[in-house]
Amino acid sequence: MARHKEFEISEVLDQAIHLFWEQGYEKTSMQELVEHMGIHRRSIYDTFGDKHALFMEALKRYSDIQNKKLVALVAKKEAVYPSLQRFLEITLEKENEPQGCFMVNSGVELGVLDSEVASFIEKAYDQTEELLYELIVHGQQKGEVSKSLDARELSYHFMNAWLGLRTMAKTATNKDKISSIIRNALRVLE
Repeated sequence: MARHKEFEISEVLDQAIHLFWEQGYEKTSMQELVEHMGIHRRSIYDTFGDKHALFMEALKRYSDIQNKKLVALVAKKEAVYPSLQRFLEITLEKENEPQGCFMVNSGVELGVLDSEVASFIEKAYDQTEELLYELIVHGQQKGEVSKSLDARELSYHFMNAWLGLRTMAKTATNKDKISSIIRNALRVLE
């Protein structure tokens, strides 16, 4: 008879995300995952597969959570400048999370070494760029952003600013410096 799972998959994945985010993939052992997730090693293997498969599920969950925030921001169809400002500022809001960005950290750690991780992160970044593009085009249609500016290139610009902020958030403590970077990134819309 099959044993009933005694845990919520999203909850244990959140625990795995936190540990991978804090330590990185390579430094995280299966024993640490067992202890941090609060489930048996066998349950990890039965539910997710090996450590790499668990890591990919953690990346997917993190990406989905981040994407929902961005989709909600774009769906509001509010003014483009404050929406983009909010998009950039979301990076800095951390509640009980490690510094930086799990996706960026993972890309830096494994992107060159692991084609599956690199491909996943590239697709996630492409989705974010597409959301930015939609937001900018909407701003152009409403007359908030000059149509002389290339919406696709602006989406690249804001994606680059966002990734830079997500990288800086790992070590930056000067909030004024971060605010200045956000203001200057937005200046391209003026």
